[in-house]
Amino acid sequence: MRESSDVREDASTARALRTKEDILRVATAEFAANGYAGARVDEIAARTRTTKRMIYYYFASKESLYLAVLERVYAQIRQVERGIQIGELAPDEALRRIAEATYDHHTTHQAFIQLVSIENIHRAEHLKQSETILRENATAITLLEEVIERGVRAGAFRDDVDAVDVHMVISAYACFHVANRHTFAAIFDRDMLDPHLQDSHRRLIGDMIVATMTDRPGAPPPV
Repeated sequence: MRESSDVREDASTARALRTKEDILRVATAEFAANGYAGARVDEIAARTRTTKRMIYYYFASKESLYLAVLERVYAQIRQVERGIQIGELAPDEALRRIAEATYDHHTTHQAFIQLVSIENIHRAEHLKQSETILRENATAITLLEEVIERGVRAGAFRDDVDAVDVHMVISAYACFHVANRHTFAAIFDRDMLDPHLQDSHRRLIGDMIVATMTDRPGAPPPV
């Protein structure tokens, strides 16, 4: 009897996890498309295998659901970064790999960029309430700090650019492709997410960040 009860409990837990994941997946698209104010919990419920009442059972409120969505999308990029085995790479190659992985993530997770843009419109008022996001995102900087410190010790990197600056440059380039895609295309007739451009664009951010860190400001040009 005990084993049967455990099986039922495990099945119930698995169903609950699937339901929550389904809600978060649909909510991510809804908030990204319509913003925090414009998103409708009724619409999320209609597009999932659950009800509005059940959404509030799992997430308590619209704001709590939105925070859970933010935590989920930020966790995904941090997971990508942690998957890079930087200890096995030379500093310049590790830096290049981080830049390219960030570019690949951002250009294939457009909802993430849209949600970041929405949070900036709201002056990060929701994001700042999440200790999880603030804690987890610190790893993006510690990862870069480790690579930069190794590069500086080896004499390969300059020592006047910190990890936050490097993160900013990489993020700015990767985010631009999604955030400015349509205006850029209208003005310059170039779709920055054209599949034929991705290899060269990915290589470009790697080249840019490695060149920035290996440059020696004030040093005489090579003869």
